[in-house]
Amino acid sequence: MLRWLFRIALAVVGVLVVYVGVTFVQVWLASRNDDAQKASAIVVMGAAQWNGVPSPVLKGRLDHAADLYRQGMAPLIVVTGGKQAGDRTTQGMSGYQYLREQGVPEEAIKVEVAGTNSFEELSASALILEQAGVGSDVVIVTDPYHALRVAEIAEEVGMHPHVSPTNASSGPRQLARETVAVSLGRIMGYRRLAGFT
Repeated sequence: MLRWLFRIALAVVGVLVVYVGVTFVQVWLASRNDDAQKASAIVVMGAAQWNGVPSPVLKGRLDHAADLYRQGMAPLIVVTGGKQAGDRTTQGMSGYQYLREQGVPEEAIKVEVAGTNSFEELSASALILEQAGVGSDVVIVTDPYHALRVAEIAEEVGMHPHVSPTNASSGPRQLARETVAVSLGRIMGYRRLAGFT
């Protein structure tokens, strides 16, 4: 009996190792793929801002989104992200102000200001686009390591995503963290996972 239990446990561990390993490869491959194409909107994932000044990470995402907009990839940009403790403004509003300074017209920008994680930002963005009567084909701009997870979350909330990562680097720690998040999200659902983070 103990021998059978040991074999079963070993098999379960083996399956988990293979599952996580395959997921890591998928996260890594997604981080290297730019799927930008014509869409209804560009969605910019939130990142830190300092009293209205985008952090380098957020600035990189906004610059990339502005470039895609100028290339005619989509007629609309949705900037996302709420406040962290002590912030005077939201990531979304910082993104809005920055894009306006870069010459993107006000009517071409929608702002999401309540999301505190990727699921909330994308879920709210899907609602914003639906209320605006805009299609669900979107180009999502984020950092490379984040590409697979945001694509899968976007699909879960009813979008048809094409991810266009920035040219930021993705280190082993970031890829490993995303591998864990994607592995868990696929099992329990990203909505439920967001409730734990």
